[in-house]
Amino acid sequence: MYSSDNMGGYSGRNIPVAPLPNPGEGGPVAPGDAPALPLPDFGEGGPVFGGDTPSIPLPNPGEGGPVAPGPGGNFPVVPLPNPGEGGPVAPGRPGQTIPILPAPNPPCFYCGAGRFGKVRFLNAAFGYRPFRIFINNRFIVNGLGFTSLTPYGRVSNGFQTVTVTGTNGYVYLQKSIPFKADDSVTIAVINSASGLDLLQISDTSCARPASMSCFRACNLAYYSNPVDILLGDGRVIYSDVRFKEVTSFKRIRPGDYQIDISETNLRPEPRMADIETLDGGVTVFELPQALASTFVTIRPNATYTLYIFSRDTSPDALQTMIVEDR
Repeated sequence: MYSSDNMGGYSGRNIPVAPLPNPGEGGPVAPGDAPALPLPDFGEGGPVFGGDTPSIPLPNPGEGGPVAPGPGGNFPVVPLPNPGEGGPVAPGRPGQTIPILPAPNPPCFYCGAGRFGKVRFLNAAFGYRPFRIFINNRFIVNGLGFTSLTPYGRVSNGFQTVTVTGTNGYVYLQKSIPFKADDSVTIAVINSASGLDLLQISDTSCARPASMSCFRACNLAYYSNPVDILLGDGRVIYSDVRFKEVTSFKRIRPGDYQIDISETNLRPEPRMADIETLDGGVTVFELPQALASTFVTIRPNATYTLYIFSRDTSPDALQTMIVEDR
């Protein structure tokens, strides 16, 4: 199609005219042959302001920093951590093994006079935004997300007040916790009937030769039924592990293992029996259905904790994370 100078014929300029879009396929043509972009639907993005530059919607409160002021800004500002805060370990993927190497000089979370113990924090509370943790009003960690685990830090011997807040400052929980000198503990933030609670877990390992390791399980899944911990061939390591229960350690031989979480009526292996590799047992041919499974390579002279979390409010919705302490 070509433009026409008059009713009688075409001009010699041969200027192409862009056809209008069909109805509903785009916006009308604005004066000056500049197509007007249709506004996005409500909630899909920011409106276009003068200069045809889209405005970026601000994040929800607590989800990010404000937008920097000034012309051409529109860059989200990432808030820096406060001095001494550090950051939590990134959330573990379901079934992941997280190796923890001993730090020669752990940071001081709260160090008064006297001797010290070591503490780390684990977020096992399903359904909450990340937390901030304080010890005696001292800021310890920011943004502790679900299934995240902090490194160990030193804490003074005796009772200390642990406070859990949201990143917006809302206080969820405040509790006095006893700490022992030369002891290592994990404090898990867990779901409870009233909202949240703290569970103190001793990390003292088992006695074993250097050629072996130690293994245990910890059920932090608030919505779960009592569960059994099995090897991939059906042998039961622990049975009826209830919410907030931390099993005793068992010695485990180095090797590759499949660990299943199930609900069964099978009898467990003898309490003091070592956990053998798959070559050392008899296979149960009718294996129970696993609610969650994970694979782990056991190395010698290490301590392994299998943590079980809720990933939904269903009793069968479970996920796991294994922490390897060396």
